[in-house]
Amino acid sequence: MTDISKAKVLIIATDGFEQSELFDPRQALIDAGAQVVLASNKSEPIQGMKHDVKGDTIRPDASIHDVDPADYDALLIPGGVANPDTMRMEEDALNIVRAFFDASKPVAAICHGPWLLAEADVVAGRKLTSWPSIRTDLLNAGANVVDEQVVVDGNLVTSRKPDDIPAFNKALIEAIEAA
Repeated sequence: MTDISKAKVLIIATDGFEQSELFDPRQALIDAGAQVVLASNKSEPIQGMKHDVKGDTIRPDASIHDVDPADYDALLIPGGVANPDTMRMEEDALNIVRAFFDASKPVAAICHGPWLLAEADVVAGRKLTSWPSIRTDLLNAGANVVDEQVVVDGNLVTSRKPDDIPAFNKALIEAIEAA
């Protein structure tokens, strides 16, 4: 059992993240007392999106190239179309995802975020949900894809879209506390 106020959560994201899917869970984790670190493949501020319109930016705290997954209790992967599409081409991001799964630590991905999980080859046999347009990719990667607000399968928490964020945040915090 992990006390959320002692948990250290890693978020990995880059340009094109869906603003609400990074900022809202990040704030929920901070409000619950967790220490949150945002890592990216770049050091300058990354651009958020509100669907297809530019939103706010945020400066990463760390580089994905320097992150040691052993230092963290959980991983959060926000969606947005460009964010996981770019991150799935980063070997260090894939290695981070694999390390969290190898250690059975909580991993939470929303919307297009599970695209990164498919690329990391960690979804075969897992039940999860996502944005509709990537469900075929997840099925082809061996996942059992369902259309539900939030799905918890062991250490994996997934949701479909920004409307699911309240349920996603609750399930993420519960997964961290249960770990």
